[in-house]
Amino acid sequence: MPSKRLGRGVGSGVGGHTVGRGQKGQKSRSGHKSTIFFEGGNRPFFSRVPKYPGFKKKAEAHEAVNLGTLDKAFKVGEDVTLEALKSKGLVRKRVNLVKILSSGELTKKLNIVGLPLSESAMEKLTKAGGLVK
Repeated sequence: MPSKRLGRGVGSGVGGHTVGRGQKGQKSRSGHKSTIFFEGGNRPFFSRVPKYPGFKKKAEAHEAVNLGTLDKAFKVGEDVTLEALKSKGLVRKRVNLVKILSSGELTKKLNIVGLPLSESAMEKLTKAGGLVK
């Protein structure tokens, strides 16, 4: 069935006088933008967004994991990787950047693979006999 041809007079039988727009109001007037971009008088979204070169998303921050939590979660000699942290629930699954901080005590020898550490965390790890790969 073909779509209604609005605004073709009363004799067409499909919206003559008010053309299917109702009686009065902003939406019945000509010139009203009835699109998905119309925001009712607000500044439209596409003109709120910066358009200049150099506009970038904010950098992702590292998620912090403390040595004390690693001491509780891992066994002696285990490798600490990003995948291991995700599987043990210490880091959210969507996180890609993790940094190990020195809060808490480390009593076990752990091997940290491919994760950045703070300087004080590095000292505690070497005192405990751990390695950084």
